[in-house]
Amino acid sequence: MKVSRQAQREAKQLFRSCQVKGRMDADRVRQAVRLLVEKKPRGYVGILHHIQRLVKLDEDSRTARVESAVALDGAQQQSVRESLERMKSGEVRVEFAKNADLIGGMRVKIGDDVFDGSVRTRLAGLRDSF
Repeated sequence: MKVSRQAQREAKQLFRSCQVKGRMDADRVRQAVRLLVEKKPRGYVGILHHIQRLVKLDEDSRTARVESAVALDGAQQQSVRESLERMKSGEVRVEFAKNADLIGGMRVKIGDDVFDGSVRTRLAGLRDSF
């Protein structure tokens, strides 16, 4: 769906007003969407579409997938979780998975960001450099 620039601006402004201390407040988003649907201003469908996109991007930036060559024990998982929460300045949902193809190390994906410290990637980089 094509969203006008005006609708994008209004959606961003509305989304910013739904944040508390830099974090999205789900109750405020619900209330804003409810008011938007009730009042039905011009271009409200485009605004709703863009707000949905912004909420999804925010949610994705707070969700991490951690792959490691071997299963991590509880203490290691807690350490990784705490590091990610410090990096993102707040709570992060973390999903742990074992991926033997990595050979060693781990790969962390948060939203669109990928932090790859796996042996497989390092070996591929060495191979490409020769």
